[in-house]
Order: sequence, then structure tokens, then C-alpha cells
Amino acid sequence: MKFVVDANVIISSLISCTGKTCEILFSDKLKLYVPEFLLDELEKYKKEISEKSWLSKEKINILFSLISLNLQIIPFSQFKEFIEKASKICPDSKDIEYFALALKLNCPLWSNDKKLKQSSLKVLTTSEVMDLL
Repeated sequence: MKFVVDANVIISSLISCTGKTCEILFSDKLKLYVPEFLLDELEKYKKEISEKSWLSKEKINILFSLISLNLQIIPFSQFKEFIEKASKICPDSKDIEYFALALKLNCPLWSNDKKLKQSSLKVLTTSEVMDLL
């Protein structure tokens, strides 16, 4: 199974890598994709992640490096032709790149953002992804 993974899932796993989210991220049953934009988002929220997780920024970098071994980071150029369509169906402008990548790969988006479920794109929560495993 393949999924595009929203930043909120990755951030959640960095804050607490002992739950279901990390278990799924390290599953060999899934192919997981993220837009390269995720790297910018992680940098933007690194201080907040550090405060909530009690991990140093260096340890967050190490943990993300481990998680990213199971992620395929896709450059914007490989899915930019889907941005226009994604912008029409995405309920949150901050998530358009995730929608565009999911459209390009013809797969669901894994996100815990309830607002995104109000779109025509298939969006699954962590619990729903766990049920599929």
C-alpha cells in the first residue's frame, strides 16, 4: 500500500515515537511519500517539536533521519502539474502540495487533520491506516 504522508503525522512521530504512528512509519508493508516541502515544514516547527518532545534539535534530526529511511521525498517538479487540481479540492491551502502529490501517485493521503477529510481525495487517519495493516 502506498500513502502520501502529511507533516502532522511526521511531527507527531517526532514528538512521541512510541505509539502507533511510529510503528506504522517503520512498517515494511507501506510505501510512504512526502513532498520535499515537508523538510521546510519540519524546520519551521523544530523548536516547537523540541519543546513538546524534550528532545534536542540534534536528536530530532537523528530521529527524522531514521524515519526518512522509509520515506520517499519527491521534488515539486515531479508533481507540479497537479497543483491546480489540488488547489480546487484541498480545504487548506497549506496542504495543497500533499494533495497534488497524492493525485500524482493516485493514492490516499495519511493525515490526522479532520478538515482534510472534507475533500474528494481519500484521506485516512492514523487509526484508519493501522486498521488496513
